[in-house]
Amino acid sequence: MVSDFKPKDEAPAPLPLDLTTRKALLFALAAERLSAFYEHNQWMTEAQGATLASHWLSRSKTRWELKERRLISDLSDTLARSIAATLSREAGLFTAHEMMEALDPNHFSELMPGLLDECERLLREAGVTE
Repeated sequence: MVSDFKPKDEAPAPLPLDLTTRKALLFALAAERLSAFYEHNQWMTEAQGATLASHWLSRSKTRWELKERRLISDLSDTLARSIAATLSREAGLFTAHEMMEALDPNHFSELMPGLLDECERLLREAGVTE
């Protein structure tokens, strides 16, 4: 019988520096930014976003260059502000909540596919294709 159990001392596999990983990190950072905005009525700075990305990446023993983390941070800021600017406060709160819930792999959100497509569009416009 094959088991998914991993011993505690076995480190997770590093995240690849590919479009799928960048898209997922961009989505997660945008969710965090939007949630923080609605909770505290202020936006995270680019540096705060890059630091948050670094903390997330370190959990999987992955390190990306500061330039890469700043790009993802900047794009997540663009996405979060765009969402906030186009929605009412109530709809924005709902979207932020749904995005945060969607960070759990066991939760499906109907908003997620469209938002991931938007993440990919932003990455491609920034010249990121892989």
